[in-house]
Amino acid sequence: MAEEIVNRVANNKNLITFDLEDYYPNGKRVLFDIKDWLFEGLLLREKEFRQHAKDHDWSQYKDQYVALTCSSDAIIPGWAYLLLTSALAHYARKVVVGSLETIETILYTEIIANLDVSEFQDKLLIIKGCSNKPVPEGAYIALIQKLQPVAKSIMYGEACSSVPLYKRK
Repeated sequence: MAEEIVNRVANNKNLITFDLEDYYPNGKRVLFDIKDWLFEGLLLREKEFRQHAKDHDWSQYKDQYVALTCSSDAIIPGWAYLLLTSALAHYARKVVVGSLETIETILYTEIIANLDVSEFQDKLLIIKGCSNKPVPEGAYIALIQKLQPVAKSIMYGEACSSVPLYKRK
């Protein structure tokens, strides 16, 4: 009779699973492309750009996370994004220049930076790898850097199939 295979990692009661998805900030993410406000999609004309910004209904971005971008190859002066951010300041939760992934990375970086990890002191941790929400790779990098100084060991994945990453000597 074959001996039963026992997953000691999955059955370890001292193992704590850390799921970044639990820290996902709710709220709509919006990509705001300024390309359509440029002359022929390539040239920023200050007067027209300022008029677009003045006429735009910024209230539609209330409590949203906004990524400002330009999908054309135009050279955008720095003040343009500042002008838009100033207009969004009263409405949006956060404004970044970049992609939707940039928003996620910045949000998670802030969350992890403010995370109290004292409860993980000398603990065995698994950083859960699969998620249904958009958790960027940069969040995992920030998390292991935050946890490594306090954790006894860190693995990645699921308890049934984890990959060891760190073990304090």
